Amino acid sequence: MKIVVAPDSFKGSLTAIEACRAIEEGIRRAAPEADIVKVPMADGGEGTAQSLVDAMQGQMRQVAVRGPLGNPVAAKYGILPDRTAVIEMAEASGLYRIPAKRRNPLLTSTYGTGELIVDALDQGCRRFIVCLGGSATNDGGAGMVQALGAGLLDEDGRQLLPGGGRLGALQRIDISGIDPRLQDCTFTAACDVDNPLCGPRGASHVFGPQKGATPDMIGTLDRHLRHYAEVIERELGKQILHVPGAGAAGGMGAAVLAFLNGTLRKGVELVMEAADLKNKLHGADLVITGEGQSDFQTAMGKAPFGVAKAAQQAGAPVVLISGSIGAGIEALYEHGVVSVFSIVNRPMPLEQAMNNAYGLLADCAERVVRLAKIK
Repeated sequence: MKIVVAPDSFKGSLTAIEACRAIEEGIRRAAPEADIVKVPMADGGEGTAQSLVDAMQGQMRQVAVRGPLGNPVAAKYGILPDRTAVIEMAEASGLYRIPAKRRNPLLTSTYGTGELIVDALDQGCRRFIVCLGGSATNDGGAGMVQALGAGLLDEDGRQLLPGGGRLGALQRIDISGIDPRLQDCTFTAACDVDNPLCGPRGASHVFGPQKGATPDMIGTLDRHLRHYAEVIERELGKQILHVPGAGAAGGMGAAVLAFLNGTLRKGVELVMEAADLKNKLHGADLVITGEGQSDFQTAMGKAPFGVAKAAQQAGAPVVLISGSIGAGIEALYEHGVVSVFSIVNRPMPLEQAMNNAYGLLADCAERVVRLAKIK
């Protein structure tokens, strides 16, 4: 019996690889002879670098970079065996790096994310997966490209100061000093939104408030990003204003397109491809995936949905094990999921369930496999 174990993390309780191990433990109780293939998953958000490192026996590297307000922070990124760097921009430029009272997207910068890219270049990486999301920034990726050596200059030829509030002063872009190693690189950004850079559905209006933007700030930030796009088109010949996904992560999507010649892709698709999930599904009798909570959002592109779609194409049934089950899971039954189980086996406080997630998950996996063995 070949069983592929491909869960996402159980946020706040288990990393994806820890979830894999718990499920494996439960499977062994019910089917000691089973051929178990563990593929820790992610959807391009938090934990993606660690999941890919675990799936492919890569390594995590930690370096000191600038945080979103310029203070030094210790940020990690992953390096896969083929020298692909997996960079989560939230590590260096994340909202969680700033106390709520200090959040101000007029000032926050993606410079630290650029520093992570430079460090990865120094390590010999030439392929990059950049995970967009969780950012504290609305600077259109300007800080990142400045860290890579580009000049974003005002009318006096001076480098712009950090933050989305400075982009309105941009007059000229000088890429003569940009790191020449970038010419040999490929960049793919994990992007699960289709928001354009500006307008009512743009970066500032949709995501600005969660980053601390007031209504007055939102208008300023939106105008500055529009100006930024106009200067990019004039100076670089790149049209990014209306590209779906350009507004992701405060406009970081736009920078990946304009300065790195990158592409934007669904996060779960990127992870599945990098982890070679489709080949690992070949010949599987059962696939077990999981996540912290399953509801209507799962079918909107989260990791278990991607796993289920791939397994469906491979002809393998999928069971989804979750910390809790919410409304709307019925949509999953049309996409390869045969059933959804909760790890909670009796009434208990949320804290207790989270603290005991490993054992509860192992017990649930055992019950699932015992049922699956019935002929």
